[in-house]
Amino acid sequence: MLLTKDAFGKDFIWGVSTAAYQIEGAHDLHGKGPSIWDIFVKKRNRIFQNQHGNEACDFYNRYVQDLYLMQGMHIPNYRFSLSWSRIFPAGIGEVNQSGLDFYDRLIDLSLELGITPWPTLYHWDLPHALEKKGGWVNRDVKDWFGEFVSKCVQTYGDRVKHWMVLNEPTVFTAAGYFFGVHAPERKGLGNFLAAAHHAALAQAQGGRIIKSLQPNSEVGTTFSCSHVEPFTSKDRDIVAAKKADVLLNRLFIEPLLGMGYPTQEIKILGRIEKYMHANDERDLKFDMDFIGVQNYTREIIRYAMFVPYLQAKIVSAKERKVEMTEMNWEVYPASIYYMLKKFSAYPNIPTLIVTENGAAFPDQIENGLVHDPKRLSYLQQALQEVYRAKQEGINVKGYFVWTFMDNFEWAEGYRPRFGLVYVDFNNQQRIVKSSGHWYGDFLK
Repeated sequence: MLLTKDAFGKDFIWGVSTAAYQIEGAHDLHGKGPSIWDIFVKKRNRIFQNQHGNEACDFYNRYVQDLYLMQGMHIPNYRFSLSWSRIFPAGIGEVNQSGLDFYDRLIDLSLELGITPWPTLYHWDLPHALEKKGGWVNRDVKDWFGEFVSKCVQTYGDRVKHWMVLNEPTVFTAAGYFFGVHAPERKGLGNFLAAAHHAALAQAQGGRIIKSLQPNSEVGTTFSCSHVEPFTSKDRDIVAAKKADVLLNRLFIEPLLGMGYPTQEIKILGRIEKYMHANDERDLKFDMDFIGVQNYTREIIRYAMFVPYLQAKIVSAKERKVEMTEMNWEVYPASIYYMLKKFSAYPNIPTLIVTENGAAFPDQIENGLVHDPKRLSYLQQALQEVYRAKQEGINVKGYFVWTFMDNFEWAEGYRPRFGLVYVDFNNQQRIVKSSGHWYGDFLK
């Protein structure tokens, strides 16, 4: 059956998502301070072909044409992030008025064009000045973040009614503080557990600050998640899959819901208590208005004796010889259904909104057009799965495509293209892809 927008109900929220470092460029313009990503990309061989986000999509200078393009595609909601170091160059203390003014203009024009702004307060770009003080490993980060959140809500809260606190804490703590493959390139269990706990505290504290300043706002936070299955029906693969599920899907949502950290399956996680103070268990909990579900694929897990702490490893899509995206992820749109179902099973779970979903495939310009049938098919199938969840009574109320336009995809550089809009990074030309035309027609 071919779905229409109306099938989801008139209150369903439709949009697109982006992130500041991935699109803005202008990395040192008008008083902006360096973020951990501005520093990380200068190191050799950390990013695909040593690429960087110094210019990215030049959205900082081109936001007007990009918002008009978004309006032309009938997109009614726009999720973007606020660059912490653009507003507070040193992370705390002195405010950069030019940075505040940029987001003022962005929000005002969005509203003028009938596009509702949904800012994310932290999308991985910690000010470098705070990283020098320990970053997310330093417990004071929750208060530094609180100062930033307060300033943003006081400045934009008269116009912004929807906020997201963190973007994917599992990814930025694990990739940045355990494996060291993302900024700030720290490694080790101690760094990871400290960063994870402080991020979880900041997540709840951010929610409380927004509600205290703006009681009628809608506040959420976003979680990366992947449907997890064992490689075989052997007991040890099943146990391995449960451990992977803890790390990929449960680590941050359960303390937020007041359930504490899921330390039963992975005993080593119990060491997080070393970083806990009196009342932390209570302070981890906050009643969000919505949870942002961010899903791209599923993971198949097998037992692996020599993997420290977990004894579990991912069986790659390549190894399994299944269809893959440019990220080497399995093309598996049904994963979003399983994750909505999983999260909806928690007691007292708030509304769910899909705040990121999409696929990266190689795109080519042919005769001035970009045809991307694989992405189009992926998005259509994913929406079928969201609809299936909704039909089963799951409280899912929105869907944001990742992403509006091709961008800097972190350590993968510019190679994976997730956008509905093609960006030629040589000249910053924008071309709406077939998937973008389809989404625009669907929303029309």
